[in-house]
Amino acid sequence: MNIITITKENLDQEHICCAISNNKDIQVISKKSWLAARLDEGLVFKKGDVRGKCFIEYIPAEKAWVPIDAAGYMYIDCLWVSGQFKGHGYSSLLLDECISDSKAKGKQGIVVLSSSRKMSFLSDPSFFRHKGFILSDMAKPYFELLYLSFDKNAEKPRFSLQESVVSGSRGFELYYTHQCPFTAKYVPVLEKLAREKNLPFKSILIDSTEQARTVPIPFTTYSLFWNGKFVTHEILSENKFIKLLKTLGYE
Repeated sequence: MNIITITKENLDQEHICCAISNNKDIQVISKKSWLAARLDEGLVFKKGDVRGKCFIEYIPAEKAWVPIDAAGYMYIDCLWVSGQFKGHGYSSLLLDECISDSKAKGKQGIVVLSSSRKMSFLSDPSFFRHKGFILSDMAKPYFELLYLSFDKNAEKPRFSLQESVVSGSRGFELYYTHQCPFTAKYVPVLEKLAREKNLPFKSILIDSTEQARTVPIPFTTYSLFWNGKFVTHEILSENKFIKLLKTLGYE
């Protein structure tokens, strides 16, 4: 498999949005707009020369939309190999591309957000540990910061959470970005359902590195709170949100 690096010149032509192929889809539009704005900040998006989920996205940690202190590191936003591309070593191939590129750029290492067990939308901890990544920091309820150091004297990356940011108001608060294309589709679904059911619901679109650094949870792409307490990082469909409402006593 050949590896393609996304640039401003080929962004419009290349398939980059997971399983979504239509360039007119709001999810594709939002993701490509987000990517285009990040390319000038050093973001790198590498993909297999296929139409499918086989890519890695990373950015200098100083520009990562995550509340971390990891100066001198590269931060992996997403490494996703799925479907027919699994089991061929492509995850290792893409990670090796990131490692080589990071070393060439003089980085001290690589950092990635994971979890205490394998979970949707988070990097697989077993894969990264197998590749030599070790635990650097933890955050409630299950988030882990894993890192691979190129310099034994480099400082360990850390979370820099500001838990007081949550307003504590009654109802739902959702923090999200367009780093994941699925938020462009499913956040409006929840907003509409909340209006129909007259539920207190506030969505906060994160639109800068600085704002992302103030979010009270490591996963800024999508994190839902209820009455000031973290509920889930999983991007919810309408059916999943309705199921959640039942567990919280709204139904």
